Amino acid sequence: MSLLRLIFNIAWFVLGGFVMGLAWWLAGILCFISIIGIPFGRACFVIGELTFWPFGQEQMNRRHLTGREDLGTGAFGMVGNIIWFLLFGIWLAIGHLAHALACFVTIIGIPFGIQHLKLALLSLTPIGQTIVAKA
Repeated sequence: MSLLRLIFNIAWFVLGGFVMGLAWWLAGILCFISIIGIPFGRACFVIGELTFWPFGQEQMNRRHLTGREDLGTGAFGMVGNIIWFLLFGIWLAIGHLAHALACFVTIIGIPFGIQHLKLALLSLTPIGQTIVAKA
């Protein structure tokens, strides 16, 4: 990890990443309460980790990464994303948008606001996505 990524990740963690990472993990715990929600909960913990330290990582559609369709990138994934959106996605997106607006108030916060916007989009439809390290 480069020094600049480390500095950005530490600043991110202090300026909103910690709070939103915990929100993702709380959603994951709530998903684990039911047997059906376990795949959603696992995704919450993976995305929560991305939310804690986002610089140097990015989300990518699994279909584009592997070149083939799987359970999460097909019709079941779409149904899962609709259920996710109604239960948790909208609330996590609102949280990321609120943090983005707070970050955009200052010039130095603009990169953090952009990252919150990316995470807000991811929070709306996370099923079928994966997290990969940037080159």
